[in-house]
Amino acid sequence: MTATASFALRTKLAPTTTALRAATALLWRPEGLRQRYLRYLAAMHPLVRASVPLLERAAERCAELDDPAARSLAAYCTRHAEEERDHDAWLLDDLAAAGAGPAAVPPPVVVELAGAQYYRIEHEHPVTLLGYMAVLEGNPPGPRLADRLIETTGLPDGAFRTLREHAELDGGHLDDLHRVLDALAPTAAQQTAVSVSALHTAHLLTRLFLSLAADPGGHP
Repeated sequence: MTATASFALRTKLAPTTTALRAATALLWRPEGLRQRYLRYLAAMHPLVRASVPLLERAAERCAELDDPAARSLAAYCTRHAEEERDHDAWLLDDLAAAGAGPAAVPPPVVVELAGAQYYRIEHEHPVTLLGYMAVLEGNPPGPRLADRLIETTGLPDGAFRTLREHAELDGGHLDDLHRVLDALAPTAAQQTAVSVSALHTAHLLTRLFLSLAADPGGHP
């Protein structure tokens, strides 16, 4: 039996799990967590702000391609853009509730995370965005993380909406992504491009979390 595209992607990503989980554990360790959480929110805001424009551009590129799967991919990107719309505003609300605000300049690694996807959408194929999304939505916050952070940081409940919402939503979004990827029946070259996008994203996200965990100030 031939492995599905989603199974192949999960298999390629499996070796990245240990490093990403270790980085996440360092990020959420109790020492210095209050300030680290504020830096996390400030770093995630520009990353989440890029989500809808990336999905919209991917849908536009699909319309420009003579590709039998492009119409289905465009419909998915358009639908998912609406599901992600205004999530960046949640982060601004979280920051405000914590008495903080967004970063004046996005961290370079965040620019690289989003910027690599613009390149791939324009110069490879918009299907590569699914690899990026599989990593971001495949590593959701734990269901009890917000409660633990409230207890440790002393910040108000209103500073944790994004964590709570994504703990609930991302699992369903990932299942939907896998169904879409399998239905597209991507070519071998497209599967490789999706995997490379996903592996690059996992590396950069790990780098971001390690930098946030290690540095009490400055840019990741």
